[in-house]
Amino acid sequence: MYKFEFISADIQNKIHQGIYPVGRLLPSENDLAKTYDVSRETIRKAQKRLEDTGFIQKKQGKGAIVLDFARFSFPISGLTSYKELQESQHFQTATQVLSNKRVVAPDFLVGEDGVEAGEPFIHLIRAREMEGETVIVDHDYLRVSVIQDGVPDEIAEVSIYQYFEQELDLQISFANKADDIDQKHMAIGPDDFIIQVNSHVYLEDATFFQYTSSHHRIDKFRFAEFARRTAH
Repeated sequence: MYKFEFISADIQNKIHQGIYPVGRLLPSENDLAKTYDVSRETIRKAQKRLEDTGFIQKKQGKGAIVLDFARFSFPISGLTSYKELQESQHFQTATQVLSNKRVVAPDFLVGEDGVEAGEPFIHLIRAREMEGETVIVDHDYLRVSVIQDGVPDEIAEVSIYQYFEQELDLQISFANKADDIDQKHMAIGPDDFIIQVNSHVYLEDATFFQYTSSHHRIDKFRFAEFARRTAH
């Protein structure tokens, strides 16, 4: 076993034991290098392994923050609805519709996938709450040429994909996704972490019909490209 592997395993064990508490910073690279009598480069390799496995998140100028290793898994690599995620991982949640209105295509979508300036979309904003805290804010732009009558609020509070597939008989096929760190859409501090997942979603005939920008509290979820929708 390489030194960095041993150090990574030792720090992981200390996180499990609570020696390094969730939400707190690990000791500095210098302090860890002295503790384990290794170079800072070895510590960086150990922290990279911990970051890749979801135990820490490094922030430039701040250090490495300990993440909740028991937080829920959010599959970036799969096209999964929030309701399906909730059912598969058995957590309780509530959804609040913040906005549900018709708008013209936002500038960042115009010219993408045949979207024209002035084309109507439904802009749906939903807040996902767990234990009284908002942990996800979803911004959906739904193409009116596909979702003609929009989505009733009572449906949006449950599952829009269930509505699309079972009521509108749409065959949702795949999405192209990209993730990015962002802090804008929740009431959090400047040192807190948000991950933003953007998706362009397509029907089986490759028609673009949905753009989603989903903002997640990184302390509540671990994030596991091209995503294929499986049958439900």
